[in-house]
Amino acid sequence: MNLNPKSAKMLDYFASQMVKVSKPGIFWLAIATVFIIGGFYALIVQIVEGHIVTGMRDNVVWGIFIANFIFFIGISYAGALISGILHLLRVEWRTPIIRIAEIITVISTLIGPAYILLCMGRLDRLHHLALFGRIQSPIIWDVMAITTYLIGSIIFLYLASIRDLAALRDYPFKSKWRNKIYTILAIGFNGTPKQNRYLDRSLDIMSAIIIPLAILVHSVLAWIFGMTLRPGWHSTIFAPYFVVAAVFSGTGVLIIALWIFRKYYKLESYITKIHFNYLGIILMILGALYAYFTFSEYLTSWYGSETWEMEVLYKLFNPNEYWWWFFFAAIIGVVLPIIVILIPKFRNINSITAVSVIAVLALWVKRYLIIIPTLEAPLLPLQDMRPEYIHYTPTIIEWLLTFAGVALFCVLFFLFSKFMPILPVVKADEGNYAELRKTVLKRIVKEKMKETEIKESEKMKDL
Repeated sequence: MNLNPKSAKMLDYFASQMVKVSKPGIFWLAIATVFIIGGFYALIVQIVEGHIVTGMRDNVVWGIFIANFIFFIGISYAGALISGILHLLRVEWRTPIIRIAEIITVISTLIGPAYILLCMGRLDRLHHLALFGRIQSPIIWDVMAITTYLIGSIIFLYLASIRDLAALRDYPFKSKWRNKIYTILAIGFNGTPKQNRYLDRSLDIMSAIIIPLAILVHSVLAWIFGMTLRPGWHSTIFAPYFVVAAVFSGTGVLIIALWIFRKYYKLESYITKIHFNYLGIILMILGALYAYFTFSEYLTSWYGSETWEMEVLYKLFNPNEYWWWFFFAAIIGVVLPIIVILIPKFRNINSITAVSVIAVLALWVKRYLIIIPTLEAPLLPLQDMRPEYIHYTPTIIEWLLTFAGVALFCVLFFLFSKFMPILPVVKADEGNYAELRKTVLKRIVKEKMKETEIKESEKMKDL
């Protein structure tokens, strides 16, 4: 497959990085492996001893496992929506972003459902879900939607990677297994006009499919809660609320991933400030929408003053229970990113990444607050109950499995970067995007020159 000089240079750079692991990479990989081993140990303990090793009891039947499930499924939708929308709109600066977003989608959709299995007491009856599942149940809807979404996301990622797979197939790797795998996956693609036309058409179709599918999947997940007659859950606003929160947290994870790979692979010339600024603006807009939905949710609950709803609100606003969690999730994690990104003086690559970390942590806490306070507010009063049956506290087993999931996410991301270039190589540095980057660099140089001239003129005045 013939490549232009710029694409060939990128291929050489990524190919050399794919066959070796740096010392910092080995260090972080070792730490992640320790967490994964700890999670495996916790899994064995839970299987052998049962759910008694967790904080879940008869009253609080769900814990951080469900919060993790909603979180991972949520961050996957930002990858699907952002990559799909940017592809369909042919946004010029999309090229370095799309593949990372697609990888986030696939990996998080693989990890998220595993936490549902950890909540089940009888995994030996898992196949009953397919044999005896009732189509009237929202849980069955969720299983069908997530399965379809995962298959669609894998197809979308594969189609978007075929050009690079063909380029890697023709690259002289010393490892023969690489060339064999790339040859199989490239399916005879040689970059002919006809093949390119069919591939572009297929990507357009998958982009158009994956966007409504992503919205539908998180809506179905929200309906599982919204159709349950529990305080804090039974709400018609939950579906759009979940979708906005999912894209908000997913955009934050995408920004963090861009920052990490930009530093690790030294991609400053490809992943530039313009990408962080644009994604930061998206994060700010989503944060404002999320704040609006949060305010609407709690305002209507408070104004209605229903006894069961007020039980949950009392817990959320009680300093001795969940107030500080709520303050961080609903205020700090939303207002701070908006302020930093809105004011140009504060807006730079590191600050946008820092507030993205805060937003992601806040959205995980929000998932926790959706689950636990509601389950701690029973529909019937409870007397003479042991505290652990009324109040939920995660155990070390649950935390180990939580950190193991995050570590597995990072390891799978790292391994994928060793099998495929983290940025698209073919056509990644061609056409209008290169012109756009040149224009941005020229503008930055002009601004710097103008600042220098102003400083020199001020010095002359002082003299």
